[in-house]
Amino acid sequence: MYIIGVTGGTGAGKSSALKVLHELGALALDCDAIYHELLSDCTEMITEIKERFDDVLSDGKIDRHKLAKIVWNDPSSLQELNKITHQYVSKELERRINTFAGQGGSVTAIDAIALIESGQSDNCDIVVGIIAPREVRIERIIKRDNLSREMAEMRINAQNPENFYKENCDYILENIYDTQAEFEEKCKYFFKKNIF
Repeated sequence: MYIIGVTGGTGAGKSSALKVLHELGALALDCDAIYHELLSDCTEMITEIKERFDDVLSDGKIDRHKLAKIVWNDPSSLQELNKITHQYVSKELERRINTFAGQGGSVTAIDAIALIESGQSDNCDIVVGIIAPREVRIERIIKRDNLSREMAEMRINAQNPENFYKENCDYILENIYDTQAEFEEKCKYFFKKNIF
C-alpha cells in the first residue's frame, strides 16, 4: 500500500487535492469527515470528550460549535482534544486502509490538518503540503462553513503557519488559482508526474 499524506491549513485546498487523488484511483480518506462520523458513532471517544470538556452538549450530543469555541481559543485545550481524537481516527484509518488493501487497492490518500502532529505522517510514503494566502483561506472558509470573519480568523490562528508545512512536507502545492478547477488541474499534473 502506497500512502500519500495531504496536509495544510483549513481553506488551503486539501479537499481539491483529495478529490483528484480519488479520481486517479486512490482510496481518499478525509480525517475531518471521519472525526465527524466518530462524534456521532464512537461512544468511547464521545465519553472521553464529555469527561474532559464541560458544557459541550446540546440535546445530549456534542455541540461542535461549543467545542470549537473552547479549543480555537485555547491551544492547550486543542492539544487535549487532539490527544483524545487522534487515537480513534487513527484506528478507523487503519481499518479502512486494511479493508481497501484486502480488496486489491494499492494507493491511499489521507487528508489531515494535523497529519504531522498526530504522527500519521510516519505511515505515509510522501507528504504533500497544500498552502494558500491567508486572506484567500479566510474568504473560503467564511463562504464554505458559513462562519463570521472572527471565527474564521480564530480557526486559522489556531493552526500551524505556512512555514511549518514547508519545513515538514516532501512537496508543497500552492493554491493561488482563481478557480477550484484550475487548482485541480495542477494537482492532477503533479500526482500523475510524481505518483501514478
